[in-house]
Amino acid sequence: MVQPARAETARPSILLRETVGSIGLLTLNRPAARNSLSEGLIGELHAALDDMASDKTVRAVVIAASGPVFSAGHDLKELTARRTDADRGRAYFAHMMTICSAMMQAIVRLPKPVIAAVQGVATAAGCQLLASCDLAIASEHAKFATPGVDIGLFCSTPMVALSRNVPRKQAMEMLLTGEPISADRAREIGLVNRVVPAGTERDAAIALAEQVAHKSAHTVKIGKEAFYRQAEMNLADAYRFAAEVMTENMMARDAEEGIGAFIAKREPKWEDR
Repeated sequence: MVQPARAETARPSILLRETVGSIGLLTLNRPAARNSLSEGLIGELHAALDDMASDKTVRAVVIAASGPVFSAGHDLKELTARRTDADRGRAYFAHMMTICSAMMQAIVRLPKPVIAAVQGVATAAGCQLLASCDLAIASEHAKFATPGVDIGLFCSTPMVALSRNVPRKQAMEMLLTGEPISADRAREIGLVNRVVPAGTERDAAIALAEQVAHKSAHTVKIGKEAFYRQAEMNLADAYRFAAEVMTENMMARDAEEGIGAFIAKREPKWEDR
């Protein structure tokens, strides 16, 4: 008797994409691997960010995660498996650091705000991921660390995002000791914006994203790009650049509309241009 073929079980996606109103929600979905940033997950995240950059229905993005851990950083098992390559993995390691860095920069360059919703531990490149986001909401139970020094691998690429978020000595303490900090301490040093009761961080991140999504998308795009550009300039250059940006912004239709609405004491009608 011929046995009926067994139906194949579909593998769950390692990145879940959905929309909540005008908010794009990206959920890291490798809970069994502590949502480590594998080559596949990095690629899917980057592709999703590129898609949302050009999707006019998405006005802000939230990055969240499944399971008890936000992200444990790079997938060390995946990296270690390449030690058997002829070059002991050097080319693959360089490839991984390059694509991960490119994905982090895609967050910064996205013309829409990106908000992290951190429910648990965020370490190494996982800490880098949330630090690369424009805003971050953390559960009161969340913890943050750059513990590479403990395993002989200094968190050099996470250092780039971390040092652009928190004061120098606090960043160095995290990098040199590898010790985790609490959500409250992360808020104190500026790594996260808000700490909320456990289990509400995703809703809080979406609510914050919706608050920004009600603004002119054109204005938000201008402002986000200008913020990161001026941050790398000296004071005089930053003011010169910002003055040019404001002049151009004043010529935008939404600025004319917004100022007119403010004077007339009415709600503005954005056209995102």
